Amino acid sequence: MKMNAYIAGTGMTRFGKFLDRGLKSLAAEAIEAALADAGIAKSELQAAYCGTGAAGVMTGQVLIPGEVVLRGVGIGRIPVVNVENACATSSTAFQQAAAMISLGVYDVVLVVGFEKLYSEDKKRTFSVFHGAVDLEAIDQVMAGLAKNAAETGSKSDLEGAGSKRSLFMDVYAGMARTYMKHYGATQRHFAMVSAKNSFHGSLNPKAQYQEELTVEQVLAAPLIADPMTLPMCSPIGDGAAALVLVSERKARELGLRNKVRVASSVLASGWDYSDADSEPVATYASRLAYDEAGIGPQDVDVVELHDASAPAEVIYYELLGLAKKGEGVALLESGATRLGGRVPVNPSGGLLRKGHPIGASGCGQLVELADQLRGRCGKRQVAGARIALAENGGGFLGTDVAAIVVSVLRLED
Repeated sequence: MKMNAYIAGTGMTRFGKFLDRGLKSLAAEAIEAALADAGIAKSELQAAYCGTGAAGVMTGQVLIPGEVVLRGVGIGRIPVVNVENACATSSTAFQQAAAMISLGVYDVVLVVGFEKLYSEDKKRTFSVFHGAVDLEAIDQVMAGLAKNAAETGSKSDLEGAGSKRSLFMDVYAGMARTYMKHYGATQRHFAMVSAKNSFHGSLNPKAQYQEELTVEQVLAAPLIADPMTLPMCSPIGDGAAALVLVSERKARELGLRNKVRVASSVLASGWDYSDADSEPVATYASRLAYDEAGIGPQDVDVVELHDASAPAEVIYYELLGLAKKGEGVALLESGATRLGGRVPVNPSGGLLRKGHPIGASGCGQLVELADQLRGRCGKRQVAGARIALAENGGGFLGTDVAAIVVSVLRLED
């Protein structure tokens, strides 16, 4: 559908380890900041879309997490929609909110994503990711990982998958080895992604990790899942991010300047594919998003994509059309995706350095991009950025991501 919604305000906590803070505290910080940025009173909100993926497992707060955090900041009566959709949780909330505004249902909507993943019990945290596959077919999932390891010549030990580390690191490791086999990528190339994003993250005060790493430091770090070392894996996190969306009418009423319009936002679910007769859902969804926005990948100025692992970033260069098939490494090596390059990717530091609090990650990407388009990102600002792309996916079914949202934002004078 044709979107017609505007981002009026953004707010975000630093992502990190906050064992002494609850969901209400984290969400409140982001919500209050977004409302203040938009100049919107709580009484003006007509609906709220709230995303959290792990609250039930990590805190026991089930069924009404959105109502709970909103009541904590004095917001009630309005419709509250709770959203859970794997790592695409709060980007799904954003897509739904933008659609409702575009349909004329609401003029002012709050979107917020929040999460707590740190726990003294690491197995509890890992269980969240373990549940993002078909658990009735878990034996098939593990067999597929073992088959991939054998076919790619890896001796990766799967015994700790899901218990000593996130199962998804093994999923991403398998994808990385397949990509290496077909296109000649090396472990060093993936280390280049981590080093690049660490530089970006060093410029972001909201990033969980702000130390700049060299390629050599990334390669020397402990191996987690062949070929990925620790800095090639996104860290878990606690945090929250929020946006206030408004209609065109409300944007005029507010007198918004440097307006950020939601040019498109596409929600899709994956389906098994083969190179012979179909396309990955990321390619499908991005193609729809480009078409709806009336642009092509060559028009994008800045990108936040789902780098849950360093290899994923290179692979997504191609799936999103930023590079041709098999040419993701060449794009990386050219420097195009680094700040100062043709199309900077993950100027926030990405999930690799900013952190990955599942329910907050999608909104975190959109906050970064809206702020980039408004020229508010300081040392990591992408000069002259007017069109931004966000890709946020999660879960794994068959051979593809389970859920994905691809959004295009455009700066309007």
